[in-house]
Amino acid sequence: MEFQDNDLEKFAADGAEPLPETDIQGHVEHDGARIWYAAYGSGMPVILLHGGLGNSGNWGYQVPALVDAGYQAVVVDGRGHGRSTRDSRPYKYELMASDVLAVMDRLRIEKAVVVGWSDGACTGLILARTNPERMTGVFYFACNMDPSGTKEFVPTPIIDRCFSRHVKDYAALSATPDQFDAFVQAVGLMQRTEPNYSASDLAEIKAPVAIVHSEHDEFIKRDHADHLARSIPGAHLILLPGVSHFAPLQRPAQFNDAMLIFLREIAA
Repeated sequence: MEFQDNDLEKFAADGAEPLPETDIQGHVEHDGARIWYAAYGSGMPVILLHGGLGNSGNWGYQVPALVDAGYQAVVVDGRGHGRSTRDSRPYKYELMASDVLAVMDRLRIEKAVVVGWSDGACTGLILARTNPERMTGVFYFACNMDPSGTKEFVPTPIIDRCFSRHVKDYAALSATPDQFDAFVQAVGLMQRTEPNYSASDLAEIKAPVAIVHSEHDEFIKRDHADHLARSIPGAHLILLPGVSHFAPLQRPAQFNDAMLIFLREIAA
């Protein structure tokens, strides 16, 4: 039977599946921070960028699927997230995008596909606009490119379970385990005020893009996903039924199937 964790009960208790063992991991010093990364397998590089407050361990169901399909999977803990540090500056998506480029340079990756989730999706699309020569494509899941794309926040048990896991992971992984509240406030400020991409900004993106939206996304409006798909040249919309903002954890096989189809289309 296909694994499902629709209510995130397993994730809250145990996290996602552990990432595989690898000898290719470490930190790169970049612009006032130490950014943690790891790489698995070989083939066309696919960089997985997690959502706000999370860490690379949230991709535990996706990394093996990518490696098994013949890709190199690269995970990056965003600035201040997981094992990565940050300085005192406010969070900026452009700064986080530059951290990804630093990891690519360390691993000698010329071009890569970004699979981004929430804040990671935004970071990937910014890279596609600002550094198009480095992006093979963007699988953009569950984020907004201007503040009008977000729903009014409504707490739910699923969101609470995800948040509780983030609290535990931050305490276990962070170099500043006692600063979680300040971390949440800083990330939240960025999320409320950025990004601010216009339709003309989106029209400048030339890389292949899939806009991926879940039926029950708690944070992002469906019509905003439609707007992104219309505004980015050649982009197409993928709808994931029965899942929410946490689809990679809730129904990994469904998410992975959509991701791998997109990657095969790019490779072809």
